[in-house]
Amino acid sequence: MSLSAVIVDDEQLARDELAYLLKNADDVNVVAQGKNGLDAVNLIKEHNPDMVFLDVQMPGLDGFGVIKKLLDKKIPLPKIVFATAFDQYAVKAFEVNAVDYLLKPFDKKRVAQAVQKARAKQEADALPAEKIESLVRMLESQKQPATKILLKALGRMFLVDQKDICYAWIEEGVITVVTSGAAGLEGQSNCRTLEELLATLDGNLFWRAHRSYLVNVNRIREVVPWFKGSYQLRMDDKKQTEIPVSRAQTRRLRELFRL
Repeated sequence: MSLSAVIVDDEQLARDELAYLLKNADDVNVVAQGKNGLDAVNLIKEHNPDMVFLDVQMPGLDGFGVIKKLLDKKIPLPKIVFATAFDQYAVKAFEVNAVDYLLKPFDKKRVAQAVQKARAKQEADALPAEKIESLVRMLESQKQPATKILLKALGRMFLVDQKDICYAWIEEGVITVVTSGAAGLEGQSNCRTLEELLATLDGNLFWRAHRSYLVNVNRIREVVPWFKGSYQLRMDDKKQTEIPVSRAQTRRLRELFRL
């Protein structure tokens, strides 16, 4: 019986290599490919594949974050095979009921073994969703949040403390991040969407004030009343940039600052 598969990896070469190896495996049909965690969630929901080859280390929503998102959205979990360059993730992969894990660079024999394990488990009872969810949340609680993010600016790559980020915005698919202070830095993030960037940041500090803007609530200098009950935020960067608050987020603004 043919198995449907989805491949998700942020590296094009890795996706191509895995797709090639699966093409030579018995009765495996790769129905879709994605390049980040958000793609993974959407493709799994759309295609309901038998198995997913999922990269662990992806910017924004990582492999374990994908599983958490699927559980939160009540989307049935397929058989998961984690792909990683670091075998320290192997144990975690099994803790969340992964079928198997593959180390990069991929090996033809190991890929075939992963497919065989998925096929063998197709008829077996899966671990209860409640058990998987508890394991994922345990992993999440143990994972140390990243305190820095990578920005590209002036042909260089800078590591910036989250607390120093003032705001970020997206325009034509490019996310620009601005840090605070007189010597503020302005650079581009590797993330592809603001949702993806927000997933890497401290949710207690950062707020999606507008569909195009994320702000650090501790870096808001002034709340400026605007037209018809709306507001703008004057930020603590060297330009004192004014950022609009969408009507949908006005209530949240009032809750944050008790306006």
